[in-house]
Amino acid sequence: MNQPSRSVAAENPFSASRLRPGAMPYLFAEGEDARQFVERLRDLGWWAAIVGPHGSGKSALLAALVPQIEKVPRQVVLVELHDGQRRMPLDLARELPGDTAGVLVVDGFEQLGFFSRFRVKRICRRRRWGLLVTAHEPVGLAPLCRTDVDLDVAQRIVQRLQRGYPPLVTAEDVAERFSRQAGNVREVLFDLYDLYERRR
Repeated sequence: MNQPSRSVAAENPFSASRLRPGAMPYLFAEGEDARQFVERLRDLGWWAAIVGPHGSGKSALLAALVPQIEKVPRQVVLVELHDGQRRMPLDLARELPGDTAGVLVVDGFEQLGFFSRFRVKRICRRRRWGLLVTAHEPVGLAPLCRTDVDLDVAQRIVQRLQRGYPPLVTAEDVAERFSRQAGNVREVLFDLYDLYERRR
């Protein structure tokens, strides 16, 4: 078995830089891939929602889907909303040209107020743009998928993160923290960062 280099051994595999969306590929179920999800999105008329709880991989899935959407090809405008952001941070009337086939992708759509959501949908319809969003609960769009995460998926994510690193986190550690964090994988991984630091 290959031993990690000194620089790798000195790092923590659960560091924030390795956990941000896009840094670690989304873990698709066996037999699924990004291309299949985009085909499903196209079948839904390019209007759909990825629904799931905090820390379940919604943003990571978006990061996998956007390049595939662009290959179709369709222009993508990506907007990432954060806690308390009740309005869109850009002027959609300018950003969504009416002469281009595109998809507006909004990560955190539930942050928007009712009227802001209504306005986004109306502009997308008028411009003939698709709309793909992430949300914690249904938001009036067809479901593309639900990103619930079970313990088996959490274990596979941890195994992938520790590949090439000293395996200081065990399956029992993951199970205990998964239960404690009520299935929020992001919080589980933050907990495991601290555990890994204590053990190395």
